[in-house]
Amino acid sequence: MFRVGEIDVRELTQFGNMLGALGQGGPKVINLALNRTGDMARTQVVRALSKQTGLPQKIIRKAVKAKRSSWQDLEYRLEASGGDVSLKYFKARETRRGVTAYVRGERELFENVFIKGGSFDRGRVALNMGGHAFQRIGGRTELERLKSGVFIPLEMVSGATANAFEDVIADVLPRRLDHEFNRTMGL
Repeated sequence: MFRVGEIDVRELTQFGNMLGALGQGGPKVINLALNRTGDMARTQVVRALSKQTGLPQKIIRKAVKAKRSSWQDLEYRLEASGGDVSLKYFKARETRRGVTAYVRGERELFENVFIKGGSFDRGRVALNMGGHAFQRIGGRTELERLKSGVFIPLEMVSGATANAFEDVIADVLPRRLDHEFNRTMGL
């Protein structure tokens, strides 16, 4: 078995010999190993990104898409979409002082922000504005939707999420390649 991140000429020669022995089946073996490892890495990225941002995993899964490897294109890619995420997706709750949201792992208070309308004494009513958090910027109807400052693509390539991805690749890919080689060669 060879190691990712450490170069050993003997192991690379052995890897090349194994690929040569497979002939046309070499890309198939690599494709299987890349896709299995990539799927495992995606799972860990979603978990770590959820903890890092404070977003539910369901939202993260929608934003992080995988482009799986094929025999012709031996590359597994994770792509993330999403701009500045609205406070609505961070378990936002309205209080008398404002709105609290669970951003980046901590509950944060946004003062003078609201989700519903009406008086707290008489009962709050839904505003039919999608459950978003708003702040007045002028008169009665001049409202601004509040954002969290969390960008999923930027968060994905930093901190614990990037470390989780690299750890899975370094640990699992060599084992998966070894497994697929042995399975294909009947060892």
